[in-house]
Amino acid sequence: MTTYIPISSAQSPLGQDASTTESVGPSLAFDDPRHLIAHRWLVEEAYLLDRQDYTAWLDALTEDIHYFMPIKVTTAMGSGYDTARRMAHFDEDKYSLSRRVARFHTEHAWTEDPPSRIRHHLSNIRTFATPNEQELIVESAVLLFRSRGDVSEPALLSAGRSDLLRREGDTWRLARRHISADESVLRTQNLAIFL
Repeated sequence: MTTYIPISSAQSPLGQDASTTESVGPSLAFDDPRHLIAHRWLVEEAYLLDRQDYTAWLDALTEDIHYFMPIKVTTAMGSGYDTARRMAHFDEDKYSLSRRVARFHTEHAWTEDPPSRIRHHLSNIRTFATPNEQELIVESAVLLFRSRGDVSEPALLSAGRSDLLRREGDTWRLARRHISADESVLRTQNLAIFL
């Protein structure tokens, strides 16, 4: 059996301050109140992203967010890794994400003018407790449908996500997102959108 070495936020300069919280124990039951909170959070976030309400989405992120999507590579069985070292499609903190969102409101956002038509399809949501009662680990699968213009073929992007949700006061926010694409070559024109 192959054991993959997980890529962590600590291996990224922008992820140095990210939380290192990990899950404990098996996944929570689907009727556990913590799972229901996490599930609802992801669904509400998907609607924000589909509406491209990125200002509201930024508000749903913690100040120490690390948003990370390493580049998937094809390697021989037993190699011990499946992502490129020190290379990522996304390797961002709150500041860099806010600059990307700000660019959408300028005349320089050519990759999203006209904007993409997108739909995030979520499934396989599992929630895990952590040593901190104010944090939850949530794993999910996301299938992104994206089309632009009238003649280009639509694109599908399938990925797994591992998120850290943190309660701040009465609000849950995303503190860490690690995205694992299911393809080594992404079949989309660009990644100007968020997963």
